Amino acid sequence: QVQLVESGGGLVQAGGSLRLSCAASGIIFSSYTMGWYRQAPGNERELVAEFTSGGSTNYADSVKGRFTISRDNTKNTVFLQMNSLKPEDTAVYYCNSRSPWRMYWGLGTQVTVSS
Repeated sequence: QVQLVESGGGLVQAGGSLRLSCAASGIIFSSYTMGWYRQAPGNERELVAEFTSGGSTNYADSVKGRFTISRDNTKNTVFLQMNSLKPEDTAVYYCNSRSPWRMYWGLGTQVTVSS
């Protein structure tokens, strides 16, 4: 049974920082691209950042220079360090794992940035 469990969300003031974590189980973690997506009310879910199984990273233009994705393959965990947060970063953040054959989602964690 595959599980992706996010943690670390919360309420923060603009300019502050949060660190999200996603612990994965039931998959061969190192073989999967791990990503963070977000969805704000009324908006579609969008990619924030991803860390491929090959070691590459990709970021949405809106978070480049502020967010950093990392992964620890020994702990089956992916992180998202979010700095200089803005009110427009407010959303539910979802952990995602994907391979050429499978895709899984976590249940999400709320991030709220107050102005």
